[in-house]
Amino acid sequence: MTVILRILLWRTIAIVALLLGLIGLLLPIMPTVPFLLIAAWAGGKGWPVLEAKLLAHPKYGPQIIAWRHYGVVKRQPKVIAIVMMTGSAIMLSFSPAHLAIKLTVIGIMLVVAIWLILRPEHPPLADSHQQETPSDDAS
Repeated sequence: MTVILRILLWRTIAIVALLLGLIGLLLPIMPTVPFLLIAAWAGGKGWPVLEAKLLAHPKYGPQIIAWRHYGVVKRQPKVIAIVMMTGSAIMLSFSPAHLAIKLTVIGIMLVVAIWLILRPEHPPLADSHQQETPSDDAS
C-alpha cells in the first residue's frame, strides 16, 4: 500500500470517528469520547494536525490524554455505558432473537462492563511516589 493510500485510510477512519463523536454530542444514547479516542488515534497515524487539535481541546483533550497515558475512564461515562448495556440486555432478552445470539451478545456486554469497572477513574497522583523516610522508632 502506498503512503498516500495509507494516509487516506487513516484520515478516513479519523473523519468517520469524528463525525460519530459529533453525532454523540447531539444524541444522548450515542457516546462521544470513545469516537474521539479513535479519531485521535487514527489522526496520530495519518493526520497529526487533527490529533493535535483533539488533544488541545479544552473539554475532551484531557480525557483523551488520560486514556492514552493511564487508561482512565471517568465514573459518569462508566455508569452511563453500563446502564445502557443493561437496558440493551433486558430488551434483547425479550426479543425473538435466537437464544445463542442473546447469550453471546449479553456475554460480550458483561465482559465489557467488567472491563469498564476495572478501569481507573483518575490518573495517578503526581505525589504518589513520595520517598519513604526512615522511621523514628529505631532504637
